[in-house]
Amino acid sequence: MAGHSKWANTKHRKARADAAKGKIFTKIAREISVAAKEGGDDIDANFRLRLAVQKAKDNNMPNDNINRAIQKGVGGQDGESYEQAVFEGYAAGGVAILIEVMTDNHNRTVAEIRHLFSRQNGSLGESGCVAWMFNRKGLIRINQKDADLDEDDLMMAALEAGAEDADLDDSGTFNIITEIDQLQTVKDQIQAQGITVDSYEVTMLPNNTLNISDAETAGKIIKLMEALDDHDDVQNVYANFDIPEELMAETQ
Repeated sequence: MAGHSKWANTKHRKARADAAKGKIFTKIAREISVAAKEGGDDIDANFRLRLAVQKAKDNNMPNDNINRAIQKGVGGQDGESYEQAVFEGYAAGGVAILIEVMTDNHNRTVAEIRHLFSRQNGSLGESGCVAWMFNRKGLIRINQKDADLDEDDLMMAALEAGAEDADLDDSGTFNIITEIDQLQTVKDQIQAQGITVDSYEVTMLPNNTLNISDAETAGKIIKLMEALDDHDDVQNVYANFDIPEELMAETQ
């Protein structure tokens, strides 16, 4: 879980810092609209929409923007039609990359994603080449400082709430893993214990991670991850690398 958690937490902090730029709002609004189109506008009944709206609120997206995105989805406004797709490939060092996109022009997006890979000594692969290395799980993040509990207490609280696994990474974030259908229940039970949840989401976790200790390779991996995250059509990027925190910091 380490590789995913470190990147996910780095991206999580970066997303909040970048929220004022508005770019992240566009991606979240697209996710909200698609979720509403597929499952309706009832947040209580539409789990995907509920997660998207929570993500919007975590990033301080205005309620008017959220409501417009929902209405756009259920009303089919502007005639936009987004195709959901998953791209797979390898970064420097053989690191597996899994990318979830929403695009209105598949051929353009494929070409642009392939170019981003090639710039950092990576390669876009065939469908299925790395997907088998990941499992879809629920992920809950807790800032240990906000929780004011030690690792053993946090672990006990998570397991008692029904979590599958949990750990404290070296950035001070406590990561709790759940089955997807238990994500909401575990999150609610943890909050009921007076513990502040920083964020929660459905994610893809690697079965195993690759340890990366070479600074040049780490730099190429992080540059690729950032470039993919910044692409307008990319919703989520997952990888199976494990880069030490101090090396991660050097690449930022």
